[in-house]
Amino acid sequence: MATRVPRFGLNRFDSRSVRAFADDVRRVETLGWDAAWQPDSQLRRRDTYVMLAAAALNTDRVTLGTLLANPMNRHPTVTASSIATIDELAPGRVVLGWGVGDTAVRLAGLRPARVKELEDSTRLMRALLDGKEVEVGAVRPARLPHHRPVPIWIAAGGPRTLKMAGGVADGVFIRVGTHAANIATSIELIRAGAIEAGRAPDSVRLGAIFHTVLVDDPRRALTMAKSMAAGYYEYSPRLFDPPGFTWPGPDPERLKHDHQVWPDFHHAVDLEHSGRVVDFLPTEVADGFALRGGPADIVTQLVDVLSAAPAAFDHVVLHPIPNPPTPDDPERGYTARVAREILPAVRRALGG
Repeated sequence: MATRVPRFGLNRFDSRSVRAFADDVRRVETLGWDAAWQPDSQLRRRDTYVMLAAAALNTDRVTLGTLLANPMNRHPTVTASSIATIDELAPGRVVLGWGVGDTAVRLAGLRPARVKELEDSTRLMRALLDGKEVEVGAVRPARLPHHRPVPIWIAAGGPRTLKMAGGVADGVFIRVGTHAANIATSIELIRAGAIEAGRAPDSVRLGAIFHTVLVDDPRRALTMAKSMAAGYYEYSPRLFDPPGFTWPGPDPERLKHDHQVWPDFHHAVDLEHSGRVVDFLPTEVADGFALRGGPADIVTQLVDVLSAAPAAFDHVVLHPIPNPPTPDDPERGYTARVAREILPAVRRALGG
């Protein structure tokens, strides 16, 4: 049973301008959140590292990082240089969240990174950030003059990626939903990867990303949670296996085409529409992949999930569903409501 109180983070902010982003991260810090994460998605948001630099200069306490960057839309040496530069502005409170790339690469016509590419790029950046020389096929080995020991966390959901991450990453963000069986299986794979690489299994820190449908209307919340479950199946069908779930409907790609769900079930513009498309999914499947309901519902669900996990999480990212409007309502919006109505109760329940 896990009891440690994690650092709670958010990954959606006012991105209308660099200044608006920095001010919103400052607001999040003031509200009591612990971390601010920014996707590296060049066709949907402004430059990630410019935004993080502005936030670093405008905050004092929160962890800052990418969630996530990838090896396909920037060369890993560029990413290592950028994240080290951010750590100069916010020493010791910067994390590089790293992964294969989803929407960011697909919208650019690129493919997600292969697991081996993700592993090799992680090793390359780790060496550069530690100040080591790295052979890159140039005339001389590469070295990062302004190296800083920024932690590299890999976001993973598939078994091969989870196991690989256990062998090379400083931490792993588990993206498998909320079901205890998937979380336990993921931690087992991470620990197995660490042991195989000659590392202590508990040396790899753990995080979790939970899609959080903060919608007071139970019917609407359930519909959107079904869209989240479909999104997990769309990208990782194996996640239905440990909980014993089945997919009783047509292929997700056919459903997206026939019902104009774009770009996927996780990021659909109208999540009620996309949820109705997969209304054939049972309630227990929706509850296996998202937190849902009003604040009291989410407190209960989140405490249950974290308490049942076989290891404690250092970071928990509560991914807002649906995306908050820009700007979010300062009093009744997702950011403020979670900080006021959910985080204190969860911290108390976990002993924080």
